[in-house]
Amino acid sequence: MNTNETPPARTLPKWVGPVIFLLTAGIIVVLALLAVSIMERRWEAQRPALALKPIAQWEPDNAVWGQNYPREFESYRNTRETGTRTKFGGGPPRDYLDENPRQVLLFAGNPFSKDYKQARGHFHSIADVTGTKRISEKSPGTCWTCKSTDVPRLMADMGVEQFSKTPFAQLKDRVTHSIGCQDCHDPATMNLRITRPALKEAFAAQGRNINEATHQEMRSLVCAQCHVEYYFKDKALLTFPWAKGRGVEDMLAYYDEINFSDYTHAVSKTPMLKAQHPDFEVYSHGIHAYRGVSCSDCHMPYRTEGGVKFTDHHVQSPLLNIANSCAVCHRWGEAEIRQRVESIQTKVAAVKQNAEDALVAAHLDLAAAMQAGVAEADLTGPRQLVRHAQFRWDYVSACNGMGFHAPQECTRILADAINGAQQARLAVARLLAAKGHSAPPKHPDTSTREKAAAIIKAFEAGEKVNLL
Repeated sequence: MNTNETPPARTLPKWVGPVIFLLTAGIIVVLALLAVSIMERRWEAQRPALALKPIAQWEPDNAVWGQNYPREFESYRNTRETGTRTKFGGGPPRDYLDENPRQVLLFAGNPFSKDYKQARGHFHSIADVTGTKRISEKSPGTCWTCKSTDVPRLMADMGVEQFSKTPFAQLKDRVTHSIGCQDCHDPATMNLRITRPALKEAFAAQGRNINEATHQEMRSLVCAQCHVEYYFKDKALLTFPWAKGRGVEDMLAYYDEINFSDYTHAVSKTPMLKAQHPDFEVYSHGIHAYRGVSCSDCHMPYRTEGGVKFTDHHVQSPLLNIANSCAVCHRWGEAEIRQRVESIQTKVAAVKQNAEDALVAAHLDLAAAMQAGVAEADLTGPRQLVRHAQFRWDYVSACNGMGFHAPQECTRILADAINGAQQARLAVARLLAAKGHSAPPKHPDTSTREKAAAIIKAFEAGEKVNLL
């Protein structure tokens, strides 16, 4: 055998060439599609800036803004929804007086005792404010302040003071657009801005310049234009009671110093304060604020469509969008997150109910003291205790979130409310004993809205309600 003989060359199967060709072609197609996808996403991200139409300085129509920002506008339109519900909130309007008749008596002498419903989404702000029985012919234009994108224009045209003093009804035809884009954004730059002067003035009263706020802070401050405690200075001018601070004790000191009250209680004749919705103040005392998490991070989380990242303007409870809100930071399952939140809320709600029971009893005890002939001067102290206690309770009760924004602070405030109400009852018990009434006052049945309303009506009519 000749060992130097070259072996014959191996020939590849005929199918190998076409396979290599097809694989190469496939790789080229995949790379081409990837390149096209990248270019499309870049174009999607750039196109809004290239296609913007000018928006007028005080443009109130959200649909006009939506021509430039369709994703944000379409998500905003979802605030029309009323079918969603959480354990303590959500979309459907709840009637707080039907659910909790104690509040009928607690607000005796105030329109909240006759009509107190949970507000719906921002889309319904005009319908909700014009439909409430709390608005009357005496209501000032100030009541429009947080309800419409028409307000900044009217304030600019009329001046803030004139706008505020104009009767609510006289502005009805000029306020037609619900809460929206104009309230929070500069139309030229889309930067967040403050359009309601009361917030700027509140910062100034604390020696702070709101123009120095960071963008992340602004993502909460635009909400703080409305979701705060406030009162009407000189019966019209919207004012935040922050001059001494944003804590509940600071506000009580402020109101006491200027001798302000919202109404006189129809049963106990106590000069009362009605808390509004101090969501921002309560949030400021919570862990999320401490960690730099803004209102928008939870209630308006980011979304992504294609190559575009935008803020979801469907303002709602984070429990209705856990995956995009809570779960961004908290790596638990949705069921566990919901359980944790509702557990906290349920505990706060239980303490809130205890405060309500103590306050209802305190008002009725004061009425019994008046029936027993206790001198008005002797009732000043107990009434002050009730005034402070009820404001503390209402400070938590009027907030959205059932205390979740700052559960420890809310529980502390409610505990102080219970203590204040019971201290008032103890003081009244001593006054009644001095008048020969050692037995506790007899409290009428207020277990339903109708029964509580009938008791209030009797007191307002001067009819005798036997409490001794």
